[in-house]
Amino acid sequence: MGKKVIAVNAGPRKGWNTDTLISEASKGAEAAGAEVERFDLFRLERYTGCISCFGCKKEKFKGHCICRDGLTPVLDAIREADGLIIGSPNYLSELTASFRALYERLIFQNLTYNLEKPCCNEHPIPVLLIMTSNAPDTAYQELVQNYQQVLSRFVGPTEVHVSGNTLQLKDYGKTDWPWTLFDPAAKKEQHETVFPEECRKAFEMGRKLAE
Repeated sequence: MGKKVIAVNAGPRKGWNTDTLISEASKGAEAAGAEVERFDLFRLERYTGCISCFGCKKEKFKGHCICRDGLTPVLDAIREADGLIIGSPNYLSELTASFRALYERLIFQNLTYNLEKPCCNEHPIPVLLIMTSNAPDTAYQELVQNYQQVLSRFVGPTEVHVSGNTLQLKDYGKTDWPWTLFDPAAKKEQHETVFPEECRKAFEMGRKLAE
């Protein structure tokens, strides 16, 4: 029986950078024989981040967030999966609020506050974290490394794929206010020459995750 990989899109824009890289990584996982189930966080029923109820700190619920809402199927699926692909754009020097909501509940359910056994996750799985940004690739290294370390500790060994200097619009000239911070021609060239290579890298990382 093949492996089961969960792909989670924490970005709102269908067909754009984050969505595309997640799709390519998913295709890579499928090429390695995995079954991929996908969740788009912006299209789920209403949900919140951690509500600090501490239900997951009870012995009978350890490793399980007991809050029931739109994220419950996602958390349940990840718990039973063999791998996780998760991606988010960078908004205002952070990943999206939707990513943070899932991240809080995914991590906190496995955190025990116990020195001898700080993590109760008995089924670690490989993770691929994808981040897109209109800033350079190196702009948020500390942020990404922190997520990588925490995910590795509480979910499973985590690899990171960062795609920077992304194209945000097909035509920067159609905005009401001129976006003079960016060079539209350079953005387009980056998207046409570099982004395809980043898609190929995402494919290979997805395949490696599922092997």
